[in-house]
Amino acid sequence: MQQKTKLFLQALKYSIPHLGKCMQKQHLNHCNFADHYYGRIKLKKCHLIKCLQNKPKISKLARNIPSRSFSCKDLLPVKQENKKSLSENMDAFEKVRTKLETQPQEEYEIINAEVKHGGFVYYQEGCCLVRSKDEEADNDNYEVLFNLEELKLDQPFIDCIRVAPDEKYVAAKIRTEDSEASTCVVVKLSDQPVMEASFPNVSSFEWVKDEEDEDVLFYTFQRNLRCHDVYRATFGDNKRNERFYTEKDPSYFVFLYLTKDSRFLTINIMNKTTSEVWLIDGLSPWDPPVLIQKRIHGVLYYVEHRDDELYILTNVGEPTEFKLMRTAADTPAIMNWDLFFTMKRNTKVVDLDMFKDHCVLFLKHSNLLYVNVIGLADDSVRSLKLPPWACGFIMDTNSDPKNCPFQLCSPIRPPKYYTYKFAEGKLFEETGHEDPITKTSRVLRLEAKSKDGKLVPMTIFHKTDSEDLQKKPLLVHVYGAYGMDLKMNFRPERRVLVDDGWILAYCHVRGGGELGLQWHADGRLTKKLNGLADLEACIKTLHGQGFSQPSLTTLTAFSAGGVLVGALCNSNPELLRAVTLEAPFLDVLNTMMDTTLPLTLEELEEWGNPSSDEKHKNYIKRYCPYQNIKPQHYPSIHITAYENDERVPLKGIVNYTEKLKEAIMEHAKDTGEGYQAPNIILDIQPGGNHVIEDSHKKITAQIKFLYEELGLDSTSVFEDLKKYLKF
Repeated sequence: MQQKTKLFLQALKYSIPHLGKCMQKQHLNHCNFADHYYGRIKLKKCHLIKCLQNKPKISKLARNIPSRSFSCKDLLPVKQENKKSLSENMDAFEKVRTKLETQPQEEYEIINAEVKHGGFVYYQEGCCLVRSKDEEADNDNYEVLFNLEELKLDQPFIDCIRVAPDEKYVAAKIRTEDSEASTCVVVKLSDQPVMEASFPNVSSFEWVKDEEDEDVLFYTFQRNLRCHDVYRATFGDNKRNERFYTEKDPSYFVFLYLTKDSRFLTINIMNKTTSEVWLIDGLSPWDPPVLIQKRIHGVLYYVEHRDDELYILTNVGEPTEFKLMRTAADTPAIMNWDLFFTMKRNTKVVDLDMFKDHCVLFLKHSNLLYVNVIGLADDSVRSLKLPPWACGFIMDTNSDPKNCPFQLCSPIRPPKYYTYKFAEGKLFEETGHEDPITKTSRVLRLEAKSKDGKLVPMTIFHKTDSEDLQKKPLLVHVYGAYGMDLKMNFRPERRVLVDDGWILAYCHVRGGGELGLQWHADGRLTKKLNGLADLEACIKTLHGQGFSQPSLTTLTAFSAGGVLVGALCNSNPELLRAVTLEAPFLDVLNTMMDTTLPLTLEELEEWGNPSSDEKHKNYIKRYCPYQNIKPQHYPSIHITAYENDERVPLKGIVNYTEKLKEAIMEHAKDTGEGYQAPNIILDIQPGGNHVIEDSHKKITAQIKFLYEELGLDSTSVFEDLKKYLKF
């Protein structure tokens, strides 16, 4: 699949198994990782409705929280929030049990696992794994291969599909929205398809064919969010299942990737800053693997293959940013790597795709998107600057060696298709209806100067005809961890907010990856406070340039982004009116000192080791949101947490909420009568998924909270939001 390089580029993130159909996320982290590699996933027209069934009761811990809702109206512990207490304009939404789905004409292509192999397309239809003839893929003429309901899971969906080389078998990874655990089923494609095997807790998997024409499935086993073991299995008359590799270092994560030409299966072993790759010959999968280069601390590399040459995307050498190298496949060690292509400074390599005669790099430079097409026959390079409205790539299914398809999107604009045709040397844009948002809204690229003089990029959206922007509500987004870009995928609710007059600002602070690897390095470990300074500078710059004002400014983040938001609420609460957090990481110190948690060891490269390093411990104390709560006025805060979240333990969020409540009560007593205390709401959702991105209940609750805190009329926004909901 085209997003293969994220296996490597997001290695910084990926000890982080994925979160959902749209993102794979981790502990303090949250982006979709495995989906990027689970290959050949594309946007597909889908008319399915997956109804949200009644959820189980929340845990004893959740039920015993003395105050789930805390506000100026009641400074004492209050009863649990009554779900029926929502305002009347929310009544209709309480009946909604489907996902937000939209396009300009109220259509929305949802992400669905799909793979094309030979003359067939394999995908999910209803609760079944099906296949149809390629030319009939958009029709209702399909063959049912497996019924997901046989697994007895709650609302299962297919997360990834892999087809054996000669289509004797198909393997599918199946999950539910309430859990990150997954099951891999193998179906034999006979006249009457049958399930051949089922493997629990599978993370990545790939097929190869051995010398005797036998299909071999390699897969990684994940336990407690850690993925260290690689297995291989065969089926039919010669069934076997054996462990093939075990990674001993608990701070590393193992992931499989099959090169674009299927010549090599790569075993990728990585943590946030270092990687190691082994090759398994696709023609001789039972032979011992070949090591490309032993891990060197701080060196990341990712491997593709073409015509007996390895193409290696790596940060080795100076500057320590990604560059493309190549070497003969039979001499893979680092001393044989030859520099092939270098990137400009402050460039983020988003993805890489390999074709027969071309290599395509998807890049972000100066906060704009580019595609570089490298001719492998003559080493020519063509750089294409993409439309300024575009904020993100979506890699599409690609089985045609003559074309490179992809999609572009933004937070307020649905994906649009583009295709680069190698023969013509041109980029072709999907024709048809032009989204009206292009004329009714503006996208601006600005910079804020941080305390140390660093320029921090921002992306801003607002209505074209907005007057007096200083009086408009502002919603600021931030992340700033793991070298991961701030998510700027299309979200229907963001579009509704812009249509209703809101300003959206995305702050690309240090600790993220928008300006390359150094941008991440300058915001991790003992430089984490740089991200906080950047966020403060961004908000002050926005206000200074006439975008809203503190009384109308809101801030949102999820997972590791909660660190910077919580820190800002402690240090400069006067900049904000309200905050929404989802599965936020708020207790950095205690979490990183608890080595019994599944991901603590993997996170040491990002946050430091407070258990053994006093310098790290003291530094974390300076910014940790939980450690720095004090009696003062805070913005109102809405927190969404998940009952069985293994990445960000519920205990830390509950402790933060209770300590914050006590500090606010103490401040209220010192201030005296007439003080209007902020609302602090903790909403605990059932399930173990780290973030359920498209949860209708979560989205409407957050929007309702923001409108009420800013004293805005929400009638029209909820009426508009109905256009994007199916009943």
